[in-house]
Amino acid sequence: MEFEQELLQLEKHKGGYCYLFVSAETVDTFPEKRKTRLICTIDGILTLRCGLNHLGEGNFFVIVSSKHLKRLDKEPGDLVTFTLAPDPDPLGVDMPEVLEALLEQDEEAKKIFESYTPGKKRSLIFSIAKIKDTDKQVQSIIKFLSGRTGMYRH
Repeated sequence: MEFEQELLQLEKHKGGYCYLFVSAETVDTFPEKRKTRLICTIDGILTLRCGLNHLGEGNFFVIVSSKHLKRLDKEPGDLVTFTLAPDPDPLGVDMPEVLEALLEQDEEAKKIFESYTPGKKRSLIFSIAKIKDTDKQVQSIIKFLSGRTGMYRH
């Protein structure tokens, strides 16, 4: 689906984010409705994987970060064209190599990871993606997997 609209901005007390408006009618066409992970391409320049945020009155929005605004050379009020498509990956994020390797090698870790909701899996992925050192990534994964159940003993 392709749309053209101005970049909007939330009020400061609501975070002040720039965003793209997505109507309830559009969301109703997605396979998982509001839970659908999406691929959003803006002006044919920037492609990002994202989820929907509730705006109110049944409508939603996609956040456009300040980093992305700079890359697009845009600011609130500027007109953009964007497309939205369901992400074929149900997680909607790239799995870090170190996590993928650990899950392939350790059945217990894989079982715990698979028991998590998609949101909890994304939280783990985002938290380790920020860590540059591989050993620290592994430690963080083990700590995360041990945290909820206390059952994971690596």
